[in-house]
Amino acid sequence: MLIVIGGLPATGKTTLSRLLATHLGAVHVRIDTIEQAIVRAGLARQPLGPAGYMVGYALAGEHLRQRLGVIAESVNPLGVTRDAWREVGVKAGVPVAEVEVVCSDREEHRHRVTSRSIDIPDLRPPTWQEVVDREYEPWDRERIVVDTSGQTPDESLGVLLRSLDRFVG
Repeated sequence: MLIVIGGLPATGKTTLSRLLATHLGAVHVRIDTIEQAIVRAGLARQPLGPAGYMVGYALAGEHLRQRLGVIAESVNPLGVTRDAWREVGVKAGVPVAEVEVVCSDREEHRHRVTSRSIDIPDLRPPTWQEVVDREYEPWDRERIVVDTSGQTPDESLGVLLRSLDRFVG
């Protein structure tokens, strides 16, 4: 199965993706990691455009063809990127679940943006204003929504797992 996790920065995507990947024994493909590796290699500068996503699609497809579950995590801000992830799953012949992670409490979200630590070397975290101003198209199709505000990561994982059970079952 391909589980595509998207949402604005600092909503809890990475934490949730890591917990889910561990729980399911799946591969976690993180676009931030791919993009920053491309930058560190001297091949491009931020913003990268589609390069990181293209590498992510290829890696996810390869893992899925090996019959491994994949958690694909990125902001996934545009309909075109969401369609491309879905196409990766279709080509691999696996079900695709789309998940949008949100933090509905604006002050909590702002606090997360301004206080979080970044675990990818040399990656500059976005400012609150950059998060607010970021292009992010509304979703136009069914998806699982996980609101992480006021929840522990384990509570958010529980919400996601119950939603995935309904999706698969």
